[in-house]
Amino acid sequence: MFLSRKHVPRRFFLQSTGAALALPLLDAMVPAATAQARTAASPAPRFMGIFYPHGMAYGYWEPEVEGPLPDTLPYIVEPLARVRDETTILTGMWSRSAEPPEGITGSDHWVAAAYLTAIKPKKTAGSDATVGSPTIDQTIAGRIGGESLLPSLQLAVEDPGTNSSNCGEGYSCAYTNSISWVGVATPADEAMMRTRPLPMELNPQVVFERLFGSGATPEVRAQRAADKRSILDSLTDELDGFRRGLGPGDRLTVDQYVDEVREIERRLELAAAKAQSVPSLDEPAGIPASFDEHVKLHLDLTALAFQADITRVATLLGARDLTGKVYTFPQNEFFSDGGVSVSFHGGSHHQEDPRNLRRYAELNRYHVSTLGYFAEKLKSIPEGDGNLLDHSLIVYGTNMGNSNQHHHYDVPHILVGGAGGQLRGGRHLAYPRKTVTTGNLLLSIMDMFGVHLDRQGDSTGRLAGL
Repeated sequence: MFLSRKHVPRRFFLQSTGAALALPLLDAMVPAATAQARTAASPAPRFMGIFYPHGMAYGYWEPEVEGPLPDTLPYIVEPLARVRDETTILTGMWSRSAEPPEGITGSDHWVAAAYLTAIKPKKTAGSDATVGSPTIDQTIAGRIGGESLLPSLQLAVEDPGTNSSNCGEGYSCAYTNSISWVGVATPADEAMMRTRPLPMELNPQVVFERLFGSGATPEVRAQRAADKRSILDSLTDELDGFRRGLGPGDRLTVDQYVDEVREIERRLELAAAKAQSVPSLDEPAGIPASFDEHVKLHLDLTALAFQADITRVATLLGARDLTGKVYTFPQNEFFSDGGVSVSFHGGSHHQEDPRNLRRYAELNRYHVSTLGYFAEKLKSIPEGDGNLLDHSLIVYGTNMGNSNQHHHYDVPHILVGGAGGQLRGGRHLAYPRKTVTTGNLLLSIMDMFGVHLDRQGDSTGRLAGL
């Protein structure tokens, strides 16, 4: 047996003044003659939680029959066709934690934070806002994130500082601004566990610097921007020297990864230039004006972070409750009315009118297409004995079923990925209406990441059949 393979540590960084670049998994990181299951070739699964409010247009997302997914997917989830075999659609889920407390009306728009807890947040508009337990992304990060540069990453595509939502009904805006909450120390006799929200980062430039600018001072970053230098430019010598010690396959992997980093840098510079050229734009430089560019940039950054094992846990807040966001896209690709969608919240109140329902379905389908974009991206990245999607779990969901009626049952949830071999896709799992809570789903998801709890929020047990 030929055992001349050079071993490189899995957590390996190329470093230079003011810059550090984590590298993806390479063959050289797997020691020769070492059992694959004991090396980085058998990586920890990654977790991604994605939330959009306001439900989906009923009749447009649900498969008709439980069991294997049909060859032709329902209209809204059709953009997942290329990852159909890695997709599990759940129907009948009950987001009981999003319902108004008994005897109270109009308070179910302030509970995005319940998405990953299955706990109704404490009704308060003060600094004592809490969701009762850490969200499951933070619980999972506590289990698998310790070896990563960043235990978790929180992203948003809508500025919490804008007037997209008028927080009210006695609920803090914190509940709509973040879907990721961590626990804080509290007295043992406190009735509800104290938690605090983690800020969801809006600016992809800031995300990029967190992922790839580790160690750089603000002065170094400012000088780099002034010189229009790539973070990779300062690592040229280190990259060249590192490549020489690798095999052909690893050199190709490094080259492709570096090209991806350069492309994202180019897009960030372009977005910053566009923002600076539009005086009326309130968003900071570096944030694309287009939602489509913005969300895909966040997803590309997350894919790179997963690939390099910089983080294993991420969340994305796609929109805030009550948002009036209108989306534009080339005509006939997604939106039938001149390439412009309905207003998100306004369109969710479709009045059961067939034409309005169809237009709302178009918007839902577009949102799901970004999930498909991310899943296909992960599937295209080889890792270990499969690909990055095989080792990831993406949870995509909402907090309503029929949003026109503010129903919180029959709530859409979609799982994509293999979770390290623990989830079989290509299936539709149907549950009886108003019987199985989202807490059961969250409890089962944590099991996949080695976190075994007796209960999560309003759970009554594990999710049968998952």
